[in-house]
Amino acid sequence: MNHSDLHAEAASIAAGMAAADHGAHVQLAQTRHRAALVAGWDIAPGSTVLELGCGQGDMTAVLAEAVGPGGRVIAVDVADPSYGAPVTLGDSAERLTAGRLGPRIDFRFATDVLDPSVGFPEGAFDHVVLAHCAWYFSSLGRLRDTLARVRPWARRLCFAEWDLTPGSGDRLAHLLAVLIQGQAEAAGSRGEGNVRTPFSRERLLQILPRAGWTAQACRPVDTDGLQDGDWEVAACLELLAAPERLAALSEPVRQLVLSQADVLRAVAEPQGNRALAAYALTAR
Repeated sequence: MNHSDLHAEAASIAAGMAAADHGAHVQLAQTRHRAALVAGWDIAPGSTVLELGCGQGDMTAVLAEAVGPGGRVIAVDVADPSYGAPVTLGDSAERLTAGRLGPRIDFRFATDVLDPSVGFPEGAFDHVVLAHCAWYFSSLGRLRDTLARVRPWARRLCFAEWDLTPGSGDRLAHLLAVLIQGQAEAAGSRGEGNVRTPFSRERLLQILPRAGWTAQACRPVDTDGLQDGDWEVAACLELLAAPERLAALSEPVRQLVLSQADVLRAVAEPQGNRALAAYALTAR
């Protein structure tokens, strides 16, 4: 399905999401971004798709639109259905499955594809999709193992993530918020945020061959209009306000984090922090 077709359906897709009840314009921006990703991946009607890290289903819904009534999306996430706020994963999935796209979607929460009990036949899927979920992995090694695990199941990998290269000064707040959260996690201060292992595009390109994938096209993706810069700044400031999170850090790491936090507070805006750019790639 081409970009114009998916873009035209974005408003309808977004309206079917439970999160739209809490911010219709925010949901529409997120849906349009994912529509651009899927259109660029050229996922054809009738395709079978395995989506990893589906979360509340922002990408799931767009994938279901793209594959059409003859296609299928199996959407998995390690999180429990009760995870998430103000809308839980379970509530969002329930809304989606009750709508017109529901018959095309199979949600499987609390599911880790590295669990030996989880498996699919070789070549079961045309595509495996990971979109804006790879930084949630606890380590690059775990991401590599996951990519290797799904390699026999799918003919093609479709991947998207934020680009750590800021490109412009107005993206610095998002970058600092991401790096501070990643350093805290790496140093043993564990939280529940979406950023645990931020890595560069170059790191991904290095681990893909080790997981059995050969990268093909890689392209930048515009993220203007997305609110993720504000969300990550808020998440970072919440971390910094939690004494137990800071206490879990060694003194040198704590001082490094606090110094970066000083810079973050100096450059961040109360609202309207521009999101980092993103990149999308395919591999076989």
